[in-house]
Amino acid sequence: MKKIYFLLIGLLSSFIIGAQTQNTIGASVKKILPGAYQVSEYLSLLKGKNVGIFANQTSMICNTHLVDSLQKLGIKIIKIFAPEHGFRGNADAGEDIKTYTDSETGITVVSLYGAKLKPSGADLKDVDVLVFDIQDVGVRFYTFISSLQYFMESAIENDLPLIIFDRPNPNGFYVDGPVLDSSYKSFVGMQPVPIVYGMTIGEYAKMLLGENWLPWKAARKVDNKISIGEVLGFEEEHNNFKLTIIKCKNYTHKSRYLLPVKPSPNLATMDAIYWYPSTCFFEGTVLSEGRGTGYPFQIFGHPNLPDTLYSFIPKSNEGAKDPKWKDNVCYGWNLALGKEPTPIKIQVKWLIQAYDLFPDKENFFIKPKKLNPEPQDYFFNKLAGNKELMHQLISGKSEQEIHDSWQPKLNVFKTIRKKYLLYPDF
Repeated sequence: MKKIYFLLIGLLSSFIIGAQTQNTIGASVKKILPGAYQVSEYLSLLKGKNVGIFANQTSMICNTHLVDSLQKLGIKIIKIFAPEHGFRGNADAGEDIKTYTDSETGITVVSLYGAKLKPSGADLKDVDVLVFDIQDVGVRFYTFISSLQYFMESAIENDLPLIIFDRPNPNGFYVDGPVLDSSYKSFVGMQPVPIVYGMTIGEYAKMLLGENWLPWKAARKVDNKISIGEVLGFEEEHNNFKLTIIKCKNYTHKSRYLLPVKPSPNLATMDAIYWYPSTCFFEGTVLSEGRGTGYPFQIFGHPNLPDTLYSFIPKSNEGAKDPKWKDNVCYGWNLALGKEPTPIKIQVKWLIQAYDLFPDKENFFIKPKKLNPEPQDYFFNKLAGNKELMHQLISGKSEQEIHDSWQPKLNVFKTIRKKYLLYPDF
């Protein structure tokens, strides 16, 4: 017991010192501490239990991975579950990863991206409690909130408690974009939320429960039991499912949190994270979205655009082994040049300009590989969450007209969102 005590004190000291590197832009000078840093408050929930943990390279406490930290504290982790890009975060977007044994920890890693989206009963056979600790970027088509939903569903189906270590949302200071139409539901958008939803993972999990957006294995009803604690922040028992959220400290939705670890191979800078909600739309078009360059989601273009625009050549690299237009000269835009201010809303002007300049408008949007495709089959529409945005671009609507069309549903969502916030709003 004394050994565990001194280990805990040492780890906590290093965490606090390391936390001084976290940054916010705003009135508060206090350092933001993600939920995983509150070790002394959740250690007792894991002690003596077989733990299954959903994690990747962002699951850090200062300079130490969460899995390593917990193992040093005597926590028995028997299964790791990994999202898109894998446990170590170096796989391409969309790359299929098989179950394997992690060479550094010796723990089985189950990929929950591709053919398998949530843990099976066999995966959880010997697990007593589940932990979710992933750094999200607060964008609907960034697939970690879809992984969160499936992970919660598996916990419910297998009668397992779930603990979420909350982390700040780097895009949590605004709400914008089209709200997803449920007929366009896919892994890049599963719920009727806007592209930028302004919530942490923990707040989003509360909303999934509170809005009854999760399927329940039994129809029986029990009274919700909600208690707000100083450290845990949120604990709910809903239809016999227990969810505990370990809150961040010193975070508000006015915070501009600078990520200490890149959340995926192609979001390597804070500027890329800020621009991603606006430029990821190009993934649904024939234009390069900048993968294979030094500035993914800040550079975008196509070989057939005017050669007076910015030129670049996508190359094969880690996280983009086969990017669009590999080894071809493309012409387009480079937001990394610093002429554009950090966005505080989604900007579609680049889509409008690219569509207007593109010579083959019939083939601007990537076409589904099927005869007589429906609007739901277009990847661009899955990203947008509707068919209207495509039609608005084709018909020449202005950016202001497009933004105005989002407002009625955005206003409804903002009312819903308010009910589930764990932190002061912007």
